[in-house]
Amino acid sequence: MTPLSQAVSNALVVRTIPMSSDTDPSIAPKEPDLRVPLTFERVVAAVAMGALCLITLGNVIARYLTNYSFAFTEEYSIALMVIVTMLGAGIATATDRQIRVTWFADLLPSRGRFVAEVIATAAAIAMFFVLIVLGARLVWDEYRFEVTSPGLGEPQWIYTSALPLLSLAVMARAIGHLIRTVRARRAPRHEPIEPL
Repeated sequence: MTPLSQAVSNALVVRTIPMSSDTDPSIAPKEPDLRVPLTFERVVAAVAMGALCLITLGNVIARYLTNYSFAFTEEYSIALMVIVTMLGAGIATATDRQIRVTWFADLLPSRGRFVAEVIATAAAIAMFFVLIVLGARLVWDEYRFEVTSPGLGEPQWIYTSALPLLSLAVMARAIGHLIRTVRARRAPRHEPIEPL
């Protein structure tokens, strides 16, 4: 057998790779012990998603059966989407499951990963603080100038108030994550979760 045919033959051979003893990557890692449980956020997020589904289903059914659209419900849908997004951000922050690119941090030594984790968490806290301040100013302006929603004519500040309030909750979760990280004196282990 020539070297070229040997190389092709070796390339075509199906090799079995032994199974690793690591855990299944599709199984989420254990959640950290939290002083304030995530039950409230999870229940409110589930209720908001259910309401979104019902509003959308009702709108679709009404549109096809009566040729009439519940377009005014878009205001409720947008407000519920903001609520679900912010609650999801709080849950992800508390359980340390934010979307992240760890390639650079993984190249660092242990102390460097710890510092990178602290800096990233401090940046998240600062960002949500800015959202609180700017969101509160927006709510105040909408209240002061009596801005009403375009579809239903309700006070717009009622919808907008979810942004600074839930940003405060996410910031509190980020502060809790920062405290847990600093107390542990090491960056938490970030398990890669492969797509299914």
